[in-house]
Amino acid sequence: MDFDQEPVTAETRRTEQAGRTEQAGRTEQAGQIEQTGQIRREKESRTQRRTQFYKGLLIGMVASLFLCAAGYLTGRLNSFFQAARQQAQEAGMEADAEESFLTPEMARKMRQVESIIEQYYYKGEIDRKAMEEMVYRGMVASLGDPYSEYYSQEELNEQLDEAEGVYYGIGVYVGLDPETTLPLVSTVFAGSPAEESGLRSGDLIYEVDGEALNGYTLREVVSKITGEEGSHLVLTVIREGESDLLYIDTWREKLEDITVRIEMLENQNAYIRIEEFNTVSIDQFTEALAQARTLGMKGLVLDLRDNPGGSLQAAVEIARSLLPKGLILYTEDKDGKRMDYLCDGTKQLEVPMAVMVNGNSASAAEVVAGALKDHGLAVLVGTVTYGKGVVQYIKSLPDGSAVKITASSYYTPSGTDIHGIGIEPDVECELDMDAYYGEDRYDNQLAKAQEVLEGLK
Repeated sequence: MDFDQEPVTAETRRTEQAGRTEQAGRTEQAGQIEQTGQIRREKESRTQRRTQFYKGLLIGMVASLFLCAAGYLTGRLNSFFQAARQQAQEAGMEADAEESFLTPEMARKMRQVESIIEQYYYKGEIDRKAMEEMVYRGMVASLGDPYSEYYSQEELNEQLDEAEGVYYGIGVYVGLDPETTLPLVSTVFAGSPAEESGLRSGDLIYEVDGEALNGYTLREVVSKITGEEGSHLVLTVIREGESDLLYIDTWREKLEDITVRIEMLENQNAYIRIEEFNTVSIDQFTEALAQARTLGMKGLVLDLRDNPGGSLQAAVEIARSLLPKGLILYTEDKDGKRMDYLCDGTKQLEVPMAVMVNGNSASAAEVVAGALKDHGLAVLVGTVTYGKGVVQYIKSLPDGSAVKITASSYYTPSGTDIHGIGIEPDVECELDMDAYYGEDRYDNQLAKAQEVLEGLK
């Protein structure tokens, strides 16, 4: 099961066959598409360079829509129909023939398009495999759902590799900004090439090595940013408060997926930061909590800021290390079928807790924050969360490819639907960006969380 924010790093999922599926036969993956805040744009006129950027963005978006439509209509139709029906039947998902959009009229039209391409296209050989892939991608893209996506076998294998906790990249999580459709940096890892190069949370990535990214899926964005160890890339970045584009030179290196970090603060308060929820996060959090207890923890600051989400199962397991007996969340599918995720309360945290959140805290992060808030176990400090209340599953196909599909909504223990709304903090506190990125790196939100925590003791 996937909450979609696809980070540029590891995403957790288990497959139904060789891939990643959720426990009890469901596939999960971390995904983050979802992410992140909005960019304010000044109303006054921009420089000529800024104007060219927006023109390029509009043209790129139109072009991407055209390519998607064109790819959808092409393909080797006979083999496509046969393979599609055979795969659906083998997977137990054969649709009623009367309800299928795969009509004889559509088949004839697609053959006509294919014939035109064969007769008149002159710029090189026709990649029929690419045509076929675009048909499948177009089917899923037609849903208009940013969280649903088709994966080729190669892309699915890449997901599996990333879930092992080691990847080659620059050290960021990204999601797709809903306003611009551009990749938005939600998290920059400490000590990573991205941090050393000056990339910041909240930056929009307009180009990678001069190639515009508007209209790209999150998976395509990830493939552009990750790559061979030691290779360099230049990111063209839009940053709030800057009047012009920024160019950031960075590089890729082998990074271990450390998603949980711990340190002890004053007054015996532990600080644990979870950067995303995936398979390795469960053990890492368990170890961090055990370490905090060994060091005499009297209070806990749980930092979920800029956490794009990830695996539902990881979020549930971590919540079970904190919550009392009761409901963690529940989901409902299109038929209204409800599934409850419960906690037995045997590991309930017995010290006061403050949870830090912001506009980039999404999906699985919102599950944990929402459950802690509804059970009255923690005070939320920061700003309104992202608001992703839907869940994705990855359904494997017989040829090794897969479809990630939004299949249910989730609700907090009190029955709250947060999708498109987010979770309100109990104590609102905006991050002082100047202080945070200043010489002293002062984190006023963390200071407020510590103040709140002292008041709970």
